[in-house]
Amino acid sequence: MSWFVLTLLTVVLSLALGGALARRREWLRMQATLRDRERAVRMGSDKAQLQHPVVDLTRCLGCATCVASCPEDGVLELVHGQAMVVNGARCVGVSACERECPVGAITVTLGDLSQRDDVPALTAELEAVGNPGLFLAGEVTAHALIKTAVDQGAAVGAEIARRSAQLAPKPDGILDLCIVGAGPAGLACSLVARENGLHFATLDQAESLGGTVAKYPRRKLVMSMPIDMPGYGRFKKTTYEKEELIELWDGIAAENQLPIHGGQVFESVERAPAGHFIVHTQTDRFEARHVCLAMGRRGVPRKLDVPGEASSKVAYHLIDAHSYQGRRVLVVGGGDSAVEAALALAEQPGNQVTLSYRNEAFFRIRAKNQERIEAAMAQGHVDVRFQSQVRAIRRDEVELLQTTPAGPEVQRLPNDDVFVMIGGVAPLDTLRRAGVSLDPSAHAPSEPIGERGSGLIPALAMALSAALLTLAFALWHRDYYGTESWYRAAHPKHDWLGSSKGLGLWFGIGSCALIVCNLLYLLRRSPKIGLRWGSLQTWMTSHVATGVGALLLALLHGTMTPGDSVGGHAFLGLLALLGTGAVGRYLYAYVPRAANGRELEWSEVKARLGRLSEEWDHGHRAFRESVRQRVLPMIEASRWRGNFLVRIASLIRSRLRLRKELRLLEAEGQAQGVPPEAIAETLALAQAAHRSAMMANHYEDLRAVMGTWRYLHRWMAALMVALVVAHVAYALAYGFSSTGAAR
Repeated sequence: MSWFVLTLLTVVLSLALGGALARRREWLRMQATLRDRERAVRMGSDKAQLQHPVVDLTRCLGCATCVASCPEDGVLELVHGQAMVVNGARCVGVSACERECPVGAITVTLGDLSQRDDVPALTAELEAVGNPGLFLAGEVTAHALIKTAVDQGAAVGAEIARRSAQLAPKPDGILDLCIVGAGPAGLACSLVARENGLHFATLDQAESLGGTVAKYPRRKLVMSMPIDMPGYGRFKKTTYEKEELIELWDGIAAENQLPIHGGQVFESVERAPAGHFIVHTQTDRFEARHVCLAMGRRGVPRKLDVPGEASSKVAYHLIDAHSYQGRRVLVVGGGDSAVEAALALAEQPGNQVTLSYRNEAFFRIRAKNQERIEAAMAQGHVDVRFQSQVRAIRRDEVELLQTTPAGPEVQRLPNDDVFVMIGGVAPLDTLRRAGVSLDPSAHAPSEPIGERGSGLIPALAMALSAALLTLAFALWHRDYYGTESWYRAAHPKHDWLGSSKGLGLWFGIGSCALIVCNLLYLLRRSPKIGLRWGSLQTWMTSHVATGVGALLLALLHGTMTPGDSVGGHAFLGLLALLGTGAVGRYLYAYVPRAANGRELEWSEVKARLGRLSEEWDHGHRAFRESVRQRVLPMIEASRWRGNFLVRIASLIRSRLRLRKELRLLEAEGQAQGVPPEAIAETLALAQAAHRSAMMANHYEDLRAVMGTWRYLHRWMAALMVALVVAHVAYALAYGFSSTGAAR
């Protein structure tokens, strides 16, 4: 007995210590995540300029599938057991999180377009609103992904082919379609036009195809995702170097003999009196019934507008870093293109690379680039000058104006080459002249993305329908199922409703098959397993359906009276598994959602407290800063300290300390002459911040308690599987009892 007690105590203490350490690690991770999110909000990178994910907290289960599937680090993280957008600016629009979420809790969207005057207004067919026959595809539509460009180009080509088949024969000299741009969207549109026998021409200002991709640096990795290119099929890889992808596209274009006209600089498109379009380039004109603008979104490079920028040593693209060696180089910009260019130049022998960026830190670059540039800075390979701007470019030097703690400082750097990578000017004027509306009111109204509920009602309806069918079957055969178990062996229906033969045996086989299908969901969800067939959301639905179906079939297999046997215990295990799964699926989501709601409220209150300074004069601003510096750190310090009981005590102490601080601050504000309404507003915000922070903290405690349901569910699944295996093995080895129930 002593050995048992000692062993049990050791195991319990080990589990308790392991659990406490795991919770502490999770708290520290969440603290770091929330600090990253606050920094992102401060820098403006919490939301992307175009596509970004939106999380429905009523559905999110905290399975972290979205975090694992996202190709960019830091976009999504788990906070209080649910997904939260941390750095939305890093979202590249792949939508892997949306596809992989098993409960449909994430939507990748362009967001609210009601205030955007830089996004074309298009119909569902990608046709310009109010200008029939003019289509847009690719990056110019505000979708930057290569796969999206290919899909859009193919869709436009198919739509134009459908319309052309319904039109009367066209006059000589007029094309069915004129495509402007030979990037991925223009190439896909051209291939579909070729497949459908259209008379068309594809124009591009460059002599070779590729569009924006062709301007990427040498050997840059291009994330393309699985792409189905018309006239070729699915690409064999998901990641290509720039040169590989361009070579592949060149081969496809040559094989299909696409009429691509290089060196055609697009100027305008107008409607002819006869109703068709006339596309003007610098050297030619093309007439066509339909036009597809697939010319990209970057337009012309954005310039610095400083003296000396017209110098021949200034460039706006870096194609091959290997051609720059032993040079003193300045790269201007803070996006991915600028950082990648600086890193590539720093790798060349003899180069001295300086990166000038006007902001105080990088906030829109990808996580991998962030890690690489920070390593290069630490090793002295790249000299990054934050909060600096170019004032002048001279033959042998550049002049920077940098903000330092001591104030603005003019710096002169020896220089041989300047790369300006501060983005491009979107061709908005060109689009307007072509007849494309950029009026926000012209966009088709989109239903705002909000909470859709946990899906409890459809799931309950499905389960109720299955239960009613089972009940109807049992009532139909109530003369057998209602008979005492000892008499059933003599019942006429025993041979086909009993557990050992006929339909009753098939009920048991079907239940086991559904259990196997149910467990396959775990393989589909695991990021380490290569099983990717079907959407994870469909698998999640089948996970619920097969769980309910397995229970009902097991009930009929046990002839509605599971006994005190291995089979009966397996049924009870299946019933308990269904119950714990229901808690994990529907009830567990409530507390994390409440915690995250409080977390967002806490962030908003802090932001409101900070915005008050914009409305007050200098003296009042000093009072607000005093409140912020004395109250908010006190709240933050008490949020993640200790276990549940310790934090209860911390809550009581912090409330008492808060009251004391608020009385002192009220007196301080009155002494400074701050208006009473301003004092009341500020102190009310401080109290709201304290309340939100404490509620989020204690909801997190409840989440930790409810999180044990997941472990209970997993252990119950393991126990149930073991009992089912034992039941099947026992039945095969020893047969069935006279009542038909497995012993």
